[in-house]
Amino acid sequence: MSEIRIDKFLADRTSYSRSDVKALLRNGAVSADGKIISDAKQKINPDTQEIRLHGKKIHGGSFLYIILNKPENYICATEDKKHKTVTDLLPDDLRHKDIFPAGRLDIDSTGLVLLTNDGQLAHQMLSPKHHVPKYYLVTLARAFQENYIQKISDGVLLADETKCLPAQVQKLDDRHCIICLHEGKYHEIKRMFAALGNHVEHLHRIAVGSLLLPPELPSGACVEIFNKDIEKMLKADSFPAMCEQIMYAFSSYLINDRP
Repeated sequence: MSEIRIDKFLADRTSYSRSDVKALLRNGAVSADGKIISDAKQKINPDTQEIRLHGKKIHGGSFLYIILNKPENYICATEDKKHKTVTDLLPDDLRHKDIFPAGRLDIDSTGLVLLTNDGQLAHQMLSPKHHVPKYYLVTLARAFQENYIQKISDGVLLADETKCLPAQVQKLDDRHCIICLHEGKYHEIKRMFAALGNHVEHLHRIAVGSLLLPPELPSGACVEIFNKDIEKMLKADSFPAMCEQIMYAFSSYLINDRP
């Protein structure tokens, strides 16, 4: 891991806020390699330095976790002969040879992709028995029908007779909705709405678990996240609560920028 400000490092890995951490620093509660740190701006390297808070070691960890706001025309792979990959979008300081996308998002879909070198986490996210929920903003070609809510809740029967797991959907307006999936079948949302007699024009993933895609993160940009964020990602909040957060966080996108 590259150097990081001590206040950000501790705020990301503990329950303390940045202002709480600054107070702890002023009170001499933080040390690096045995030396007290009082300056919140001081940078440390968690991979090479021993950081302690109130005498307790704070582990930086060697794993890297990155959230990317994937644009269209990129595929979720580490290399490809025909298409640009999500790893091509990483800056040099985050581009490690062992980084890979944990999960997939269609080439014409956009939004949240997690990249990591933590294979155990990736397995946990993708394992059917864990069912980490994923949230999408969906743009439809034709008007959203009220009977979609019950049909999606019951589990849609696809054209090939495959039955989807029950999912949740929240209508936003005539052609836009939020949908939450608990599995990852191939092109599942597109096939679900096709089976309901509609067509998905655009798909934008905006949350995994309880972790939202940062609404201010530009398309194609990425940001490093930390253990506290991963814990939030693996936590499942209620569908109504997540919809409320999504509609608040993405109000500008929903009103002005969506397809």
